[in-house]
Amino acid sequence: MTVSTTSILTIRRTERRKGYRLFRSPTAVLALAWLIGLVVASLTSPLWLRYGPLEQDLSAVLQGPSAAHLLGTDELGRDLLSRIVTAAASTLAIGCIPPIVALLITVPVTLWAVRSPRAEATMNRVSEIVMSLPGTVIILAFIAAVGTNMPLVMTLLGVLLFGALYRIFFGQAKALQKQLFVEAAAVDGVRPTAASFRHVLPNMSTTVIVQFVLFFGVGIMMQAGLAFIGLGPQPPEPTWGGMIQTAARFIFQQPWMMVPTGAVLALTIIAANSLADVLSGGAATPPPLVALRRRKKKTASDDEYLVALSPAGAGTSVPAEATALFPVETSADLPEVVAALPADNMGTSAPDLTDRTPARAAADGELIIEDLVLGVEGGPALVTGVSLRVQPGRVMGLVGESGCGKSVTSYAILGLLSPGLAVRSGRIQWGAADLAQADERTLAKVRGHDIAFISQEPGRALDPMFTVGWQLGAAVKRLRGVASREAKRIAAGLLEDVGIVDVPRVLKSYPHQISGGMAQRVAIALALAGSPRLLVADEPTTALDVTIQAEILALLRGLVAARGMSIILVTHDLGVVADLCDDVSVMYAGQIVETGTVRDVLVRPEHPYTMALLAADPHAIVEFEGTTRLASIPGQVPLPGSWTTGCRFAQRCRFARDECLTAIPLLPRAEGVGGVRCVRRDAVLGRQEEWRQPVAVGGGDL
Repeated sequence: MTVSTTSILTIRRTERRKGYRLFRSPTAVLALAWLIGLVVASLTSPLWLRYGPLEQDLSAVLQGPSAAHLLGTDELGRDLLSRIVTAAASTLAIGCIPPIVALLITVPVTLWAVRSPRAEATMNRVSEIVMSLPGTVIILAFIAAVGTNMPLVMTLLGVLLFGALYRIFFGQAKALQKQLFVEAAAVDGVRPTAASFRHVLPNMSTTVIVQFVLFFGVGIMMQAGLAFIGLGPQPPEPTWGGMIQTAARFIFQQPWMMVPTGAVLALTIIAANSLADVLSGGAATPPPLVALRRRKKKTASDDEYLVALSPAGAGTSVPAEATALFPVETSADLPEVVAALPADNMGTSAPDLTDRTPARAAADGELIIEDLVLGVEGGPALVTGVSLRVQPGRVMGLVGESGCGKSVTSYAILGLLSPGLAVRSGRIQWGAADLAQADERTLAKVRGHDIAFISQEPGRALDPMFTVGWQLGAAVKRLRGVASREAKRIAAGLLEDVGIVDVPRVLKSYPHQISGGMAQRVAIALALAGSPRLLVADEPTTALDVTIQAEILALLRGLVAARGMSIILVTHDLGVVADLCDDVSVMYAGQIVETGTVRDVLVRPEHPYTMALLAADPHAIVEFEGTTRLASIPGQVPLPGSWTTGCRFAQRCRFARDECLTAIPLLPRAEGVGGVRCVRRDAVLGRQEEWRQPVAVGGGDL
């Protein structure tokens, strides 16, 4: 099946509703009402003000608020309300000049620079030169040359803002220029300039709008500052900065004069910044993480084979991560992972998704994920109906190809979903807290303290501006509440725990001064700073060489044994799963397709997708009968939004039949505990060697 590249653009439906975000936020509504109210009041001031801005009453000099003068009067008896309101429209209009000029220059230049390496090199140098110029000195010299012409001065300010604005826009535009939909437009014959304005610029709209609003506030502040030092419009013309200057001269005779103008200026700047905050999805209106609607719940020797898959004998990378749906049973020689739900009419102790017990608090150190649905706001679902359970001291492996939803599921556990993604339904139970619906305060108490995260790239956890010792110490102080000296001692102990020998040198080193393997060890030590009970590891060995991978896996294994913590290991490497994990859940196209203990899933796979993954593993030394050929799975993981209602693997499966087009629940395993999502499980059982033969998709013998 092929998917049109235009389907990638469906996520932008959220951007089209950006205007609705403003009107859903009380902060944004108040900010807009304030700014629009100022303009309307200023333009209509001759119709409703009792006094003109230049009208003097020497009998009412330096008065406070009264019935005749609601905000008081200045040193010449002029009405403060009249002067503030009259100056508002011109102040806001002139404040729009810097961002307009800056955007008119920066946007076209940025879109040009990202398309041409030569233009990029040139504009980078130009932006550096502009940023190095002393802006204040240039503006003062310009005023000396042309006078206090505020439109011209603000135009110059807009030009000087180019350097900073270019840096902000360039990084985002460069990333967007490499997106598939931009390349697809070029393939379709769209000219580069048209493609930039049609595809790149609309996806930068939030950044453009936010920067406009922020620089609008800068323009207002610059006007007020220049008027305050006497370089703005000259008296008797009313300006906010000039009125603040006058109030400063009479601060001891009439302190009230400073209040009205200062308050109006402050509220205007706050309104502009609040609008920018809302438009960027910031603290004023945090993106909702949980939808209000909840979806109804749906129903050779083994040891030799596991050693064959283990990276101890052959190296690969990977991370593992997830949970297992059901209560865990243990085995004397190999811990089992998955679940024994209450027995039902099938007469077996196995997971039954159609009849689940009511939601309950998780046991101490236990993580329960139930019917989790993640999706793009206004777009397709990325993960559907994922249910897992991780018990204390267990290592759960979550495996599957890239794009199956493994990483996004792990991010959801800690509330780290990217903007635009949300938990639509389901629960993530940690103790008595449901992390899927928890607020930021609750999540802050869990992150680092109870659950820690290890990414596949240690550079995401380590700040290049600070030494390893400073970063570890700061994390220990924050998470454990100890003094600086004790934090340093604990930090050194953590580095020893993760196998670093030269601890004093590493503590004084910056991240770029240590190797990749050592940086990953430091990242693990950082995750251990708060003594968590659960580690979520997203492919922690992918970027490392084979030898270092084995050391990191041994380190994680030792942490489980020494600290009794549990681990969710996200990975696509079955060798790592065999080496480290107790339990495993196989994920495909946003749903769990097979789950069970490592022994059951890797030695006796029951889902065709698991069989294919095992047959494609180059590190297995146990050969399937009659061939040594590695399997090749045709096609690719279907994109969200294009999933079928039946088996999502059917279009790539050599065993697919018509019955695979119907909805398939997670059924009990034929052997062991756990579940498998395959309606033809009994028919394909034991036929994994067929994946090493040339594949006829959707075909094969019955």
